[in-house]
Amino acid sequence: MQLVHTLSQLHQALPGHRGCALVPTMGNLHAGHIALIQRASSHGLPVVASIFVNRMQFAPHEDFDLYPRTLAADCEKLAQAGCDIVFAPNEATLYPHPQTCTVRPDPALADILEGQFRPGFFIGVCTVVMKLLACVQPRVAVFGQKDYQQLRVIEHMVQQLCLPVAIESCPTLRAPDGLALSSRNGYLSPSERSHAVGLHQTLLTLCKRVCENPASIETAQADASTKLIQSGWHPDYICVRRRTDLQIPAAGESPGSWVALAAARLGTTRLIDNIEC
Repeated sequence: MQLVHTLSQLHQALPGHRGCALVPTMGNLHAGHIALIQRASSHGLPVVASIFVNRMQFAPHEDFDLYPRTLAADCEKLAQAGCDIVFAPNEATLYPHPQTCTVRPDPALADILEGQFRPGFFIGVCTVVMKLLACVQPRVAVFGQKDYQQLRVIEHMVQQLCLPVAIESCPTLRAPDGLALSSRNGYLSPSERSHAVGLHQTLLTLCKRVCENPASIETAQADASTKLIQSGWHPDYICVRRRTDLQIPAAGESPGSWVALAAARLGTTRLIDNIEC
């Protein structure tokens, strides 16, 4: 496995015009990331993992400076998983000049849910993903379903801009108790970790209720939010949306193409999760 930091090193390492499979990450890798590498490897293409903590997608009050950077440990995991190239640029490599040209995704998709509570987040995501796709020029890029809205935003960007890359997704990988694996789980105290599974359990209950009675969405959402608050969470949102465009299901629509999504803080840690229903 090669570790490269600059664009010239990356271009020397890339396999010409054969194409590759890209897995973009911010590092501090866990088993969920390794599952993405394994999915990427299934294409029989060289696998590139990028590791870059993107300042553009962090608000000033968020954890950019505290976000764990564990490059040596990440590279060990990637090598064991069969990754071929790790692209770990610094900020000057990806942002050599003030970034006055950005990618603004469709507000109908990007300014709701995460975009409502983290304004500008998806501009940062789309801008850095576009940069990575331009640098690596993969045939396939693999993303996890845990970041469900991010996945939909990137799919839409690629479609709208006719980018020559296939976007693939991997199901959320979970701990044995159901907690979605996340780099931010490491911020949880032992007590918080024991309670963190409640987010997944509340989503399961929400899905069950709306599947049994599709007309109960609003009441079920309100009850789910109340349950989280009573359990010590501070929810930003917990709701049911259409999978395709993340809009509110219309009256008369039936489950089977819906997704329940949530973002909530437990202590100082903000976690997100989703379940298709």
